[in-house]
Amino acid sequence: MPEDAADSPFRTAAAVEDRAAGPPSSGPGPTPDDAVVFKAFCGAGLWPGLGRTTAGRLEEAGIEHREHVDLHRLSSVPGVSGPRARRLLDTFRAAEPTYAAVEMLVAARLPARLARGLADALGPTVAKALRADPWSLLEGGEAELGDADRFARHLGLDRADPRRGPAVLIHLLGRAASRAGDTAAPVAEVTRAAVREGVTEPLDALSAALDSGRVIQVDDRLALERYAMAEQAISDGVERLLATAEPFRPEAGGRRARRRAGSGLGEERPAVATPPEPPAPTSMFDDDVPDDHAPDDEPPDNDAAGSAYDAAGSDAAGGGAGTVPGGAEPGAAADRAVAGLDEVQLQAARTALEVGVSVLTGGPGTGKSRTVAAVVRLAEAAGVEVALAAPTGRAAKRLEELCGAPASTLHRLLGAQGRGGGFARDEHNPIEADLVVVDETSMLDAELAAALLDACADGTHLLLVGDPAQLPSIGPGQVLADLLEAEVAPVTELTRLYRQADGGAIATMAAAVRRGELPPPGSGREVVVVAARSSGEAAHRVVQLVTDSIPRALGIPTEDVQVVTPVHGGPAGTGALNAALKNALNPGRGEVSGFDVGDRVVATANHLDLGFANGEIGVVVALGERGGLRVAFPGGELDVPSHGVVDLRHGWAVTVHRAQGSEWAAVVGVFPPEAGRMLTRPLIYTAMTRARSHLSVVSVNGPALRAAVRDAGGRRRATLLPALLAGESAEPFGPMDDMDDTDDQPGEAGFGAGLADGATAGAAVLAPATKEPVRP
Repeated sequence: MPEDAADSPFRTAAAVEDRAAGPPSSGPGPTPDDAVVFKAFCGAGLWPGLGRTTAGRLEEAGIEHREHVDLHRLSSVPGVSGPRARRLLDTFRAAEPTYAAVEMLVAARLPARLARGLADALGPTVAKALRADPWSLLEGGEAELGDADRFARHLGLDRADPRRGPAVLIHLLGRAASRAGDTAAPVAEVTRAAVREGVTEPLDALSAALDSGRVIQVDDRLALERYAMAEQAISDGVERLLATAEPFRPEAGGRRARRRAGSGLGEERPAVATPPEPPAPTSMFDDDVPDDHAPDDEPPDNDAAGSAYDAAGSDAAGGGAGTVPGGAEPGAAADRAVAGLDEVQLQAARTALEVGVSVLTGGPGTGKSRTVAAVVRLAEAAGVEVALAAPTGRAAKRLEELCGAPASTLHRLLGAQGRGGGFARDEHNPIEADLVVVDETSMLDAELAAALLDACADGTHLLLVGDPAQLPSIGPGQVLADLLEAEVAPVTELTRLYRQADGGAIATMAAAVRRGELPPPGSGREVVVVAARSSGEAAHRVVQLVTDSIPRALGIPTEDVQVVTPVHGGPAGTGALNAALKNALNPGRGEVSGFDVGDRVVATANHLDLGFANGEIGVVVALGERGGLRVAFPGGELDVPSHGVVDLRHGWAVTVHRAQGSEWAAVVGVFPPEAGRMLTRPLIYTAMTRARSHLSVVSVNGPALRAAVRDAGGRRRATLLPALLAGESAEPFGPMDDMDDTDDQPGEAGFGAGLADGATAGAAVLAPATKEPVRP
């Protein structure tokens, strides 16, 4: 979710309507000069692989029109080699649909950038689709409603056109997803917003949108088809794994044979564990101590807890006849794995090995890492293949270090196929593991979680480790929070604080913030609060802390210090802070796209084909050819070509959202007044828990910070997943028994009340194409 998300995603587009003012034209008008179109196309960055510098040199080679683009002229552009000229020619030809869209946009006096994403959304016949329905301009994700209305007027259409209403509804749902993270919205709220946007017959528009299959209705909520299907896949996957997983037990012959997708699982199914009472929405996989850090509290009596295999539900362990790799007795290896765990941690390990889907939550210092490491060792002692993953490279690296087993990013585990190319792992080519452990699951959005569940074969155990007190995912959905609410899978919450000697002050502060309190930092130097009278002074303090105070007083090198802030703009936003930090730490001219060797960078978009994901932070180690860079990311060094460099920014200071999933030895969190309503308890908690050994809080307005912590903060996202997990359905025509019962259709009441009062209470209700929407 973008950092500037508003409380309500359904706000009028009046701010852009004035751009579309003016009487409708009588038709599309003359075709614009191709030189103007070509310049707009190149200037908007729509030619893949063509950087700004090279674009500025095209005219020198006589390339000013579309017909000028050939291999000979491209090869004569300064700095373009023969092979690159061939690639540029190929990418230009491949972008012909986008070029055709730019031609139409320029004719309508609209910016060429609105064509970005249209070819992916509308296919190769973009121009034909735009002529057939000018409001399909919204499909690319760049245009606002005012832009589409202006484009329609250019084609001689007005706002009364029947194609506009369904497009407005789809646009509103898409905007709610991109701006607020909602995968669904109440029917009444969407239709009211549509009326505000000038849709005079919202019920007809809703019927048309449902007829198209682009919008799905479940009970009293609407969702775009892509998100409804994703959350249905999550619900189906959870139910399937709970039903097919069998408890892991020690094997007599070492490694156990993996179950492949579709393989038989025996005559009997294990009973699905009854989930405990849901925990309060607080906790997550975080920065816990390694196993060699002993807790201050007295460790539990392992004899009282029983042997590890008893704890893991392996009553068939017998006399330990089986062996594990290396020749150790499985019972002895398992006992060593759970040494030092308390009863709740032991229960979490037992549940993960017994049940198909389980959730482990807990704040910093509660021993989540130790518990997960124990689960991994117990699984290995049972001859089980384990896959460890996390959404970010830093989190995956930390998971690998703590568990002593290989870990990867979730995208790599699923076999991501480049930007928007899907995943190699799916139901037909599942993950090759019996136990899949995913860290930082508060970062899982609906579509990524759906891909994960699809890629887990029948019988796989899935352990999700996360903290719902942190910020939700950047993408739409709130999978972890919805799983906790639905109570369909067992949840173990760790609440006992063990980290006292190392990281105690940070853990204690984080635990207090989760409760809505902001206590004084104490007398030590682990947590320090620095007051500032203005955002400008706050920025000055941040530079002092990063470049001098923290390295000098604490011995933490600058490269291990990260600045986090809620905002991009303003004196204490990422832009100004990165400029100041670059000037202080690595001054230079910015040889390639503003970057020099030694600059810290952050990715602002997924480039999975290149090997890095949105939010990954690295350091420029070399300047590449043709506008590229060589960057050292947590997973290794990568060559980033020019089309990937455009999605890099300086990364000494990043937003709290981008910092999620990573941790550093020292963190400087700055909370300026510009944050406004974005300053919430989840944001503050997430910022604080990025620190492993030291946290400096730079605050301009202490009372505002305390007020934000007291308020539970952060609007809850609207999703379908809790209802789907409870047994409702997002299939296009609902359950078969509901389809034949006309009495189950809602009556002529209000949107919310009519759907709730109908005879379908508790049953799955998805509006089929023939179903009349409820009238207010």
